Amino acid sequence: MVKECRSSNNKISTRSPRAVSDFVIRHLSFFLLLFTPALQAGDNLGVLGSKPKWGVLEHYQETITHDEFTQLIQNVYCTHGLAPDLVDVNADTARILTNRESQKFFTLRFAKNDTSRNPVPRLWHPAKSLVPAKADKPLSGLRIALDPGHLGGKWAKMEERWFQVGSTQPVQEDDLTLKVARLLAPRLRKLGAKVLFVRNSDEPITAKRPDDFRELARKILVRNGLPQPRTEVLDPNDPEKEQTIRWQSEILFYRYSEIRRRAALVNFKLHPDLVLCLHFNAEGWGDPNNPTLTDSNHLHILVNGSYLATELEFDDERFEMIRRLLSRAYDEELPLADTIASAMARETQLPPYQYPTTNSTTKVGTSGYVYARNLLATRLYRCPVVYCEPYVMNSKDTFARIQAGDYQGTRNINGLERKSIFREYVDSVVAGLIEYYSKARRL
Repeated sequence: MVKECRSSNNKISTRSPRAVSDFVIRHLSFFLLLFTPALQAGDNLGVLGSKPKWGVLEHYQETITHDEFTQLIQNVYCTHGLAPDLVDVNADTARILTNRESQKFFTLRFAKNDTSRNPVPRLWHPAKSLVPAKADKPLSGLRIALDPGHLGGKWAKMEERWFQVGSTQPVQEDDLTLKVARLLAPRLRKLGAKVLFVRNSDEPITAKRPDDFRELARKILVRNGLPQPRTEVLDPNDPEKEQTIRWQSEILFYRYSEIRRRAALVNFKLHPDLVLCLHFNAEGWGDPNNPTLTDSNHLHILVNGSYLATELEFDDERFEMIRRLLSRAYDEELPLADTIASAMARETQLPPYQYPTTNSTTKVGTSGYVYARNLLATRLYRCPVVYCEPYVMNSKDTFARIQAGDYQGTRNINGLERKSIFREYVDSVVAGLIEYYSKARRL
């Protein structure tokens, strides 16, 4: 499921997949953080955001032409528009607002043409820069970080990524994604890749816990018009549970603090060339103890982009967008995501997911399966990120395959001979990576 939030500021408040596609829900920020800047005076940051270091962008002077910059702004990153004073582009420079209160700006100088461009500074390696590889080791020299979505153990129910049908084995997304990652890692290593885990247990990466955010949750609720917010969630089905300190503190813990800590791990310790975010999707299932199974089943893949105009009002979000744009992560992400999507579609035979709205997404690429969307992880990880969303966990077919567990070969499931769903997932990702890197690097 795409349950990790997109950026911090623009969505309706809800966690449980009760009424709409779980994919939609998981990308919605809770309402009570809507348009809520950081509580420090003078800062204009997203939730738990850090003050941007705009000076970093000096390293990107004259590394991009006017036309390249404009194309990425208009067709990838700001497809929903932005306030005219945030990024002012002219023939030779782009003037980028760094803080509206102080009216400070950063001026980016464009390269005159392709031949005048300076090298693009990166901590990751594009496929074309990798040394030639042997045919049986097409991923040699590549550092891949596997990021299995969500948390397990006691945290799974808190995240509402858990449901159970009768006395069957409960379905927990974190268990599914971790199983995929652990099967995928040795396959990638055999192909020559250096494989790193962002998460390899049920436990959070962040050292924080929900109680650490109670005071911040209370301040946020007060700022949003609740002078005396309730402390606890008395009934999990209470439609006003979002207005409680407990609910908001949990969101701050698992959605914001956890993803930001994963980003710090990726950026400052692992230094991968690619992050594979591994997820399963879901449709609304209602009561997790009496869930609804559906006939719907689909696939899509996400890359970074499609920032909302309201998101770009926040200084840290605008900074992260510009840094990602200048690093040209999209040049690697999109063809890689398209290739993996096509391989997954062939292997799984799943149709593409169709977003019910275009307000927060932009369809990109040629496969029909890839969307640009500004999720927190895809924004903060400073390298190409491919965010995989195959299978609907509570579809009748996927549920039966999950219940069958992992196995070698095939088994008869719902009248068809099928691979283990986990191995099918792994096989399709591996096929996409081999195809992309075999073509893109100098073999």
